[in-house]
Amino acid sequence: MLHPDDQNESYEFVQTVVGKHGNEAHNLIPILQEIQSIRSYLSEDVMHHVANALDITPGTVFGVATFYSHFTLSPKGKHIIKVCDGTPCHVRKSEEIIKTIESELGLSEEKSTTDDMLFTLEIVACVGVCGLAPVILVDEDVHGEMTKEKTIALINKIQEEEVADA
Repeated sequence: MLHPDDQNESYEFVQTVVGKHGNEAHNLIPILQEIQSIRSYLSEDVMHHVANALDITPGTVFGVATFYSHFTLSPKGKHIIKVCDGTPCHVRKSEEIIKTIESELGLSEEKSTTDDMLFTLEIVACVGVCGLAPVILVDEDVHGEMTKEKTIALINKIQEEEVADA
C-alpha cells in the first residue's frame, strides 16, 4: 500500500481509497473515515483530492469534515490524552490536571500535540465515569481520581515505555 504521509503520493492514495468505495459522492463519509483511520487526520491536500475524485466541490468535503466532530484536520499524536472537564471533574480540579499536562508536555490551548507527535491533549465535556472524577482517558484507558502527581507519573510511565519500545 502507498505510504499515506508522502505528499507526492497523496493523490494516488486517495484514488485507491475512493476506488474501494466507488466514485460516488454519497460515499464521502466512509471515504473520509477510511482516510483518517490510516492517516489519523484529514489534510487540506487530501480533501481537495477527494473532491476532485468524487467530482464535488472542495467546500462540500470541508463542510462534512468540519461538521462531524469525529473528523480532525490536524495531525494527532500516537497517544491521545482526553481530560474530562464536565461538572464533576471540573469541581474536583480537572483544570489543575490540564495545566499539569500542558506544563509537562509543552502544550497550550493553541498547541495540542507535542512536537515529537507522541501526545495530543483533548479537553472533553464528559466521559461518563463521574464517580472517578477527575478522569483522564489515555488511548481509551480510563484513569480516575487523578491528581497532579498521578498525572505526572502517568506521563512519565508512557514516555519510559516508548523509549523501551524504540
